[in-house]
Amino acid sequence: MELYTTFSILLVVAAAFSYLNFRFLHLPGTIGLMALALLSSLALVALGWMGVPAVLQVANVVRTIDFHTVLMQVMLSFMLFAGGLHLDAGSLGRQRLPVLILSTLGTLLSTTLVATSLYVTLPLFDLPLDFIYCLLFGALISPTDPIAVLGILTRAGIEKPLEIKIVGESLFNDGVGVVIFATVLSVAQGGAEAVSGWSVLGLFLREALGGVGLGLGLGYGGALLLRSIDNYKVEVLLTLALVMGGTTLATSLHTSGPLAMVMAGIIVGHQGRRDMSDVTQEYIDKFWEILDEIFNALLFVLMGLQILVLDITPLYLLVGLLAVGLVLFARLVSVGLPLAVLSLHRQFTENSLTILTWGGLRGGISVALALSLPPTMPRDLLVGITYVVVVFSILVQGLTIGPLATYLQHKQPKRPDSPKAQ
Repeated sequence: MELYTTFSILLVVAAAFSYLNFRFLHLPGTIGLMALALLSSLALVALGWMGVPAVLQVANVVRTIDFHTVLMQVMLSFMLFAGGLHLDAGSLGRQRLPVLILSTLGTLLSTTLVATSLYVTLPLFDLPLDFIYCLLFGALISPTDPIAVLGILTRAGIEKPLEIKIVGESLFNDGVGVVIFATVLSVAQGGAEAVSGWSVLGLFLREALGGVGLGLGLGYGGALLLRSIDNYKVEVLLTLALVMGGTTLATSLHTSGPLAMVMAGIIVGHQGRRDMSDVTQEYIDKFWEILDEIFNALLFVLMGLQILVLDITPLYLLVGLLAVGLVLFARLVSVGLPLAVLSLHRQFTENSLTILTWGGLRGGISVALALSLPPTMPRDLLVGITYVVVVFSILVQGLTIGPLATYLQHKQPKRPDSPKAQ
């Protein structure tokens, strides 16, 4: 009953904030929800300082929610499947090389750059940190969040090829980021001598390639079942079973559930639609769109309410603001170098680097990974820095990426006789 009550409160709050945002603020849904939840949390914190006892009850409700478990083991699979389901597989195929390089080598490069810059910078604030913990922060903050990207960038008016690069990268690099994070965490807990190169390779193959392989099997199997019948009720139920059963199977096989769900969603969306009736397509699309919206609303409300239970001191806030610049610089380099190499063989739009850098939003996955750190590590510091970077990313970058894209596209000279850029 306590779980039901907590979920009911969150849903009521999410619905109320959604109404207020749609009725008065007119912000993109995810941004409006997080902004309202954040402002409400700050107001509650102020009331708590004034000694209002009811605030403690609200904080206790938020504290009972295991954010990492709720997002990583429950909500993420549904939202990634929905994202893959609605992604244009043909366009993604044409952008597969940039997406692959950005989501793998780009994530590794960003992790290293963030870790190195943080390791050098923190002693200036009398907060020296072992390099292994800096690597942990680099691993959890480098992947762009598919939930934030899908909720914001797809409405930002960005050119289609560039949008596919950003969305495709964000759907895949979270799995890479989680594998890197898990590897670094195992080193931090057991020491470098406890982890060999073969064990790291084995972890990557099991998590990443195993997740992709499982997703392929689930996707093609699900598409075959969907194409063999014509009953929208059963077909919607099959997609739901695919996600829930597939996630459970991925957990038991110790493979990447997020990567499996992305692949399954893309294949079902592309292959499963071939013989699907218009009625079934409409019901499946609307079902997953509504489910995705509900989970998005709950997630961003939860992220905003986290300020009630996080210990973010003024010093952590200052370091977090500095980390915003470090993360953006690492994003610029980790995107710029691959684009420079790829541009030798294909042409990109002039604004690709700027949009890819500023559009690399961080979100709930980074917060969830930070919250999963054990208390024996500098958890409060890393969680505080992560939360500041994520809030800046969602509220500032998320609000300005659309106007920035519009400005750059109007500023860009039109050259109809030039080769088609990608």
